[in-house]
Amino acid sequence: MKYNWLDEYLLSKNGVTKDFKAEWGWYRYMIGDKMFVAVCMGEDNKPYYITLKLEPAEGEYWRQKYEDVIQGYYMNKVHWNSIKPDGAVPDDTLRDMVDKSYTLVLQSLPKKLQKEITGKNN
Repeated sequence: MKYNWLDEYLLSKNGVTKDFKAEWGWYRYMIGDKMFVAVCMGEDNKPYYITLKLEPAEGEYWRQKYEDVIQGYYMNKVHWNSIKPDGAVPDDTLRDMVDKSYTLVLQSLPKKLQKEITGKNN
């Protein structure tokens, strides 16, 4: 996988936990109990997709711009997108997608939990 910074970057975000869902072969990055990124692993123990949540229009934009971005693998095709881990998506673009996925999922959590995670009172 060319995005060797991804795991460290994801875990550096406030409130993020990581687990491995063995029956799916996915590393899941979660805020509270909600996933915002999954790294889908193949039988060879190599990633074959990075799946994350985006606003529908933005996901469509990236799917049109890069052939390495497709509708979410085994996920809701409107909100989730999968990126090939050795594809042509630039690091900065993937980092931006990750940030947006994190924000979308964080904002879906109860306000009290959002405040606990961010340390902000507004």
